[in-house]
Amino acid sequence: MASVTLSIQSPPLNQDAVSLPRNHFPVVTFKTTFFGSSLTANGKQLSLPKTFRTQPPITASSSTTHTFDVVIIGAGIIGLTIARQFLIGSDLSVAVVDKDVPCSGATGAGQGYLWMVHKEPEGDTWDLAMRSHKLWQMFAEKVRAQGLDPSQELGWKQTGSLLVGRSAKEAATLKKKVNKLSEAGLRAEYLTSDALRLKEHELEVGKDGGAAFLPSDCQLDAQRAVAFIQKENRHFSSKGRYAEFFHDPVTSLLRSDSNSEVEGVRTSKNTLYSKKAVIMAAGCWSGSLVHDLFRESDILLNVPVKPRKGHLVVLENFSSLKLNHGLMEMGYVDHLHDTVDRKSSHSVKVEEGQTLSVSMTATMDTVGNLVLGSSRQFTGYSTQVDESIINHIWKRAEEFFPKLKELTLEDFTLDRKVRIGLRPYMPDGKPVIGPVPALMNVIIATGHEGGGLSMAFKFDHIVPVLNQWISDSLCPLPVFGNWLRKNIALGTAEMVADIVMGNPGIVDSAAFALQGRCCQ
Repeated sequence: MASVTLSIQSPPLNQDAVSLPRNHFPVVTFKTTFFGSSLTANGKQLSLPKTFRTQPPITASSSTTHTFDVVIIGAGIIGLTIARQFLIGSDLSVAVVDKDVPCSGATGAGQGYLWMVHKEPEGDTWDLAMRSHKLWQMFAEKVRAQGLDPSQELGWKQTGSLLVGRSAKEAATLKKKVNKLSEAGLRAEYLTSDALRLKEHELEVGKDGGAAFLPSDCQLDAQRAVAFIQKENRHFSSKGRYAEFFHDPVTSLLRSDSNSEVEGVRTSKNTLYSKKAVIMAAGCWSGSLVHDLFRESDILLNVPVKPRKGHLVVLENFSSLKLNHGLMEMGYVDHLHDTVDRKSSHSVKVEEGQTLSVSMTATMDTVGNLVLGSSRQFTGYSTQVDESIINHIWKRAEEFFPKLKELTLEDFTLDRKVRIGLRPYMPDGKPVIGPVPALMNVIIATGHEGGGLSMAFKFDHIVPVLNQWISDSLCPLPVFGNWLRKNIALGTAEMVADIVMGNPGIVDSAAFALQGRCCQ
């Protein structure tokens, strides 16, 4: 999912500079309306030009100029793990800039499941998700081997997942799915209605229903996981290689007047030069950001990612219902791909003729909270809570868990939280990962919809638990980083790093390229 999570706490800010400013030189500036269109200097408003022209950088008394090897726009799971990839796998310096703080977007509002049960082995994202799934499991084992508790550090649970159906038609589809998943190398099992009841006593799917069961599927707490990653990234600040610029929206690109190459970005407070790459990983805002930043250029670029709003309901310390696994109804898969089977899912008309899709998902986290979802709708960038949607989610859950009918949402007024999110949706169901053809040092990584966690992970998650080992000089960092990258480095971040570094890709990125999808 995506966007705003209620009652979120902001981590302390860190704005360490990683290098001395480079000499100023003329740049070409584009006006942007997405993140604002003016700066302030000595109390006076400085308007950015509407036309495409050459001018020296705008400086303000509160602004500073820094130089980095890589500048990353976006501090979600994708942006932060891309940063980690460069920090561990190279000697490059990295800046992460965001208009808000980590976990204020898609990452922080999600359910945190790392499931393969609803994915298709023949899909373009299968290899990326499959490898990431395995690496998350390896990471949890490494954390445990170091004497730490993954459930505490990451909110980690390996409960297995159940994709459930309630009709004979859905049961037949689930049997075929289990065969595909098994052929793809996963341990998968089909459960009849009776067998399913032994796994989940409170679940009701009817005599014709059943489920696909993957015992190795996992879940985590995205906010805890991101905090863990961010903490480890910040270790590189003291080495002059990492900086964060939060609450500092990007306002324009900086382009050389000699070759039009992008040289960095200007934010509301800072000028950040980039020697190797600018990476846009701004989730559902990436499309609008690209549109505004390239508005006055001759580059025809349209990234059709758009926000897909979702609600989740979190009932704290919930003891009225016990779940042993993560659950998801078949209709979730239909809704994920923007199709609606009214027999397997719930669709209703909401205001302005928009269609709301609601599919049952249910998990219990490590502290006993029941997390129910989920909804999908296109409402622009609105993150307002809609109580009618919360009611739809509750009513949908009641159809699968009859015991909930004995309760009402009003019973949990004081123990209820709502997560509102904007998933970065791509019409073709695949993320966009790759360079802008006319500007090879500008990389876009977005459009993961609700799967950013499952497609972001790679070797950097294993490194934190071994930092002490490295710091004791048992193995030089470059040697360790190269070994790790060659053996287990996959995912969106590894793919982006390979593009920037010119390394041969381990995962074929052709299916995710911009060419033919965002530009001709």
